[in-house]
Amino acid sequence: MKTRIISAIVIIGPLLVFFFLGGVPLLVFCFLLSGVGMHEFYKGYSNIDVHPGRNWAYALLIGLYLIIFFGEFTKLAPTTYTHLLQLWTFGTVCLGLLMTLIRKDHNILDGPVTSLGLLYIGFFAAHMSLIDCIHKYNKMVWLVLLAAFGQDTFAYFSGYLFGKHKMAPNISPKKTIEGAVGGVLGATIICGVFGWFVYRPEFIHCLIIGFVGAFFGMAGDLIASAFKRKMNIKDYGNIIPGHGGVMDRFDSVLLVAPFVYYYILLFIRP
Repeated sequence: MKTRIISAIVIIGPLLVFFFLGGVPLLVFCFLLSGVGMHEFYKGYSNIDVHPGRNWAYALLIGLYLIIFFGEFTKLAPTTYTHLLQLWTFGTVCLGLLMTLIRKDHNILDGPVTSLGLLYIGFFAAHMSLIDCIHKYNKMVWLVLLAAFGQDTFAYFSGYLFGKHKMAPNISPKKTIEGAVGGVLGATIICGVFGWFVYRPEFIHCLIIGFVGAFFGMAGDLIASAFKRKMNIKDYGNIIPGHGGVMDRFDSVLLVAPFVYYYILLFIRP
């Protein structure tokens, strides 16, 4: 536990700097997170003889973040920006489909896993930067961290202190129902505190984001764990002592970020 806590503290410093600066620095952070996360994800699949098209995937990842950069930080027309994102999505899906034709002697999962890594990690992570670009509500990007890490932290300590009933023993044996309840309550409270001091008119929305976001965070964690079990690996990497790889630490963020972004667009922003 001591190593895990120390590593978390070391990570928090640089992470807070990127989120405080926002703008292009946050976009760069999302890009780096996506790149390392995809590398770990694809490497895990190679353990079961699935070999994604990494070079094509990284090229498309660069393309995605260039589109976001020019769409959000330059005078690129909104319609053009939207069309480029649609084109990127089309190209990502096509890549996975075409690989089934090109790689006739390889695993049929090579193509789908390539597309999955781009969408699940690259595109989902980019939503943190997209939230930061929403005028007036850009500070709500902090809710992504508060909901995801708040749930994870409170669940960890609640499970450690009170956990008795296993929640998903076949996927993540250490997770308990008591931990999940503590995680949801903790994420709701800290998101509510944030809303009260930063976005008081949207206080109820912040509570809702914290509550629902906690479930998305748990789902993201369980999904990443399910992938690891299929890959026959314990951790995605060892870059973060006590936590594993980038995917082991940020797996919950990948689902929370899109949820927060679309919640703001649908229910908060006029």
